[in-house]
Amino acid sequence: MKHKKRKTILWIGVLAGIILLISTPLIVSYFYLPSEIRMIAGEEHLFNFDVPLKANIMQGGSLIIKDTKNGLVERGAVDLNKPLYVTMMNEGRADVTLSFLGIIPLKTVAVEAIPYEELIPCGQVVGIKVNTAGILVLGVGEFEAKGEQVSPCKGVIETGDLIVACNGKALETKEDLRNYIEENKEGPVQLKLMRKGAEKEVEIEPIYSESEETYKIGLWIKDSTQGIGTITYIHPKTGAFGALGHGITDADTHRLIPVKNGEVMEASITHIKKGQKGTPGEISGVIDYEKESIIGQIDQNSALGIYGKVKQNLLNSQVCEAIPIAFQDEVHEGRASILVDLTGTGVKEYEVEVQKVSKYSNEPSKSMVIKIVDEELLKLTSGIVQGMSGSPILQDGKLIGAVTHVFIQDPTRGYGIFIENMLNNEKR
Repeated sequence: MKHKKRKTILWIGVLAGIILLISTPLIVSYFYLPSEIRMIAGEEHLFNFDVPLKANIMQGGSLIIKDTKNGLVERGAVDLNKPLYVTMMNEGRADVTLSFLGIIPLKTVAVEAIPYEELIPCGQVVGIKVNTAGILVLGVGEFEAKGEQVSPCKGVIETGDLIVACNGKALETKEDLRNYIEENKEGPVQLKLMRKGAEKEVEIEPIYSESEETYKIGLWIKDSTQGIGTITYIHPKTGAFGALGHGITDADTHRLIPVKNGEVMEASITHIKKGQKGTPGEISGVIDYEKESIIGQIDQNSALGIYGKVKQNLLNSQVCEAIPIAFQDEVHEGRASILVDLTGTGVKEYEVEVQKVSKYSNEPSKSMVIKIVDEELLKLTSGIVQGMSGSPILQDGKLIGAVTHVFIQDPTRGYGIFIENMLNNEKR
């Protein structure tokens, strides 16, 4: 009986080992290896995946893969634990199929070759205002009516819902919703809302509040938000821009705000609160909402930045010339710099150090760790402060990324995003 039990345990161990052997490369490929790689057409790029896998690569198009000795790599003998030099001679896409030991398929990587591109690194601190694509629900509340607490929307509407229409009429502002409810009096209102990407119709019966002398449904709502941020880059020919390096999220729901449109405006910095351990610093400023101070339009809010187009006057006023972009395989630890205007006297370059590079990270807005080493900037801010998000990072004469986050426990350090990730996310 004991012998049989030992034999069963042995077989379970062998089976577990086989499953582990098979699943490890699958897990590594899913979380570590990229699904898409971009490069400049005709240029050789070094890739060092540094994973213990053998791969069978089905080459397509004009894709050329070499080892460090300049020898062409055979299709069934690619070692992903060693550096590879990859060149795609012509613009376009090629699908590269990776497999483990030439038997177990892992994934398909799309390799895209794009034309040589230069961008203007900006660094200008601006005011940002975005209008939500609907009326954003911040919370469901109660109010007093006829001597008791009531909540007409409880259990029907949820925090994070977007109300897009009332009684079949599209909503532009939160005042529109209030007016439709007041006009409807005691009758139920039909609300169309978006919840987690799905459309939903609900019916709510407003209740009259004697203290406020109006009909209410008990919602906390907003239709816009604004703040201070930094423009990362501008396309010199089109005026298209990217900024922040992360998305605009609502402070109450902590969710990415669906944006209908928005504006970039001139802003004046009034105060800089220095960062300290446990408390991040912050740029305070005054946004100029006058029409003539609008310097750009926003049409996209994503997890990796906001995007739009600047006006010609801002494009003409840029002091920095367009420079090449660097893909993530070119970014390395060591000396770098950031551009930002914190004094109102113009964009200045400050020295930083790239301390860690996380290539093909599953958190693309946290692609690298940087440390502020410039004494002037440390005296001014004590490191990275809120409002510096989007400050362009330069290395070896190229634009490599943007500042995105500050470390709460060490304001001299923070995260940056690869410029490649921002460009991949830009609407084309």
